[in-house]
Amino acid sequence: MIKIRKAEDRGHFDFGWLNTYHTFSFGDYYDPTHMGFRSLRVINEDVVQKRRGFPRHGHRDMEIFTYILQGALEHRDSMGNGSIIRPGDVQRMSAGTGVTHSESNPSPDEPVHLLQIWIVPSEEGIPPDYEEKRFPDDEKRNKLRLIISPDAAEGSVKIHQDAHVYAAVLDPNQEVSHSLASSRHAWLQVAAGSVALNDIKLKQGDGAAVSQEAAITIAAQEPSEILLFDLA
Repeated sequence: MIKIRKAEDRGHFDFGWLNTYHTFSFGDYYDPTHMGFRSLRVINEDVVQKRRGFPRHGHRDMEIFTYILQGALEHRDSMGNGSIIRPGDVQRMSAGTGVTHSESNPSPDEPVHLLQIWIVPSEEGIPPDYEEKRFPDDEKRNKLRLIISPDAAEGSVKIHQDAHVYAAVLDPNQEVSHSLASSRHAWLQVAAGSVALNDIKLKQGDGAAVSQEAAITIAAQEPSEILLFDLA
């Protein structure tokens, strides 16, 4: 069973400095039929204008990931971390018992385009933590590269949840396949381009919930980038 979440049906707000789309309910956008999928709680697609950003604010008991598509994002938090991440970088912040942070676009010239992803942790009250790793395009070219996992397998970023996240950068007419155990589910997010998921056409911003499928195939129709979540 595959259920499509079309890009144009997402929650949308344009604040001038921030143009944001919400796949699931978030902030002032509330849709009781789209509260998340399994442990996946948030997928926000954000474009932040130059020299603007999110002021310091707090979170707790959430695994928060940032995946950069274009531009650069500067991160600072109450744990003392500070860095600038760019396309290919994956940043994970485990909010745990509580953390504050700010995210801003340091560029004087260009916006930053990113996906912010929240996954509900398997347990509450863990110590806050931060991790950042780089996954170059050549590691994702026409293959599914594991970027997030519960055991840091294959050099991936570690998450406190039974979730495996893969990224792929696909050339036109190239495809990747993924098998799902009978108890597993998947979410596909099209970050760029357009693909066919088991012959169902999806474009940039579209998502798809997958359940009760033994395997899926994702074929690119143009240069594309995808994230695939394998979830309990």
